[in-house]
Amino acid sequence: MRKERAAAAAISGLLTIAALAPTPLLAQAYPAKPIRVIVPVSHGGGSDIPARLYAQAITDELGWRLVIDNRPGAAGRIGTEMAARSPADGYTLLLGGSTPNAVVQSSAPNLPYDTLRDFIPVSLIARSDFILAVHPSLPVKSVKDVIALARAKPGQINFGSVGNISGAHVTGELMKQLAKIDIVHVPYNGPAPAMTALLSGEVQLYFGSGASVTSHARAGRLRLLATAGAKRSKMFPDLPTVGETVPGHEASLWYGILTPTGTPRPVVAAVNEAIIKASRSPKVVDPLAAVSMEPVTNSLEEFTAFIKAEIAKWGKVVKASGTRVD
Repeated sequence: MRKERAAAAAISGLLTIAALAPTPLLAQAYPAKPIRVIVPVSHGGGSDIPARLYAQAITDELGWRLVIDNRPGAAGRIGTEMAARSPADGYTLLLGGSTPNAVVQSSAPNLPYDTLRDFIPVSLIARSDFILAVHPSLPVKSVKDVIALARAKPGQINFGSVGNISGAHVTGELMKQLAKIDIVHVPYNGPAPAMTALLSGEVQLYFGSGASVTSHARAGRLRLLATAGAKRSKMFPDLPTVGETVPGHEASLWYGILTPTGTPRPVVAAVNEAIIKASRSPKVVDPLAAVSMEPVTNSLEEFTAFIKAEIAKWGKVVKASGTRVD
């Protein structure tokens, strides 16, 4: 009986060791082949830039091979759905972002994916504050001026965006709601027509990325009033935040890496560590700064909590706006 008990205990111990052993071994063996990074925008698009910079830095510094796979369409839904349906083996990553994984997720019915159900958020990689830009013909020099003018002329000032429930749209809606002003949203089919409308004066206000508005501001074609981050931007230290005038206003474009649910935890940890290392590389920091972005990383738990908060926040904004979501 004692021998049987001893044998059972030995077997139990071996099983326990076997169960635990794959964790470090799996992390050490990964990656054994190229890793596909699905980017749900066209090559050269806003979120394509940080994805390629991180992929190159990780490839150069860690010897991994990351391959960018651009799958644009439907405000990021096509590429995101493809990633959600991919094997959870660590060899498919998704470049997620504020629009498909927070704004659209919070508001669009019948999505073919659920960010928090179908993905493990690995880490943020970059962020860029929205910047409030105005056409020079608008007689304003501050957010306070915009609010005063909007109250004096309700329904007569337009703000443009790249489409309904885009980041630019909900950022403008948030200011509209918090400041209690009546400005009119005009959606366009993408960044190019939205910028053309702003430069021509067809719309007077626009929340754009730093990369999209700074060259026009330098040429005198636009006037920059404020950034929309929680604090003053390192990229634009002379600009106040919208929140300094409209308490509670905060919005930014953010990008992060997600992987299909079920991906082994050691693999997730290895990818997170690789991202953090790459975020310190001049190959990432300097080129991001050139397009008004900065590297940002966090843990799986922090990124998950962040996405949950973003979904809740923007869902309320879209609902209050009365925007019809197709």
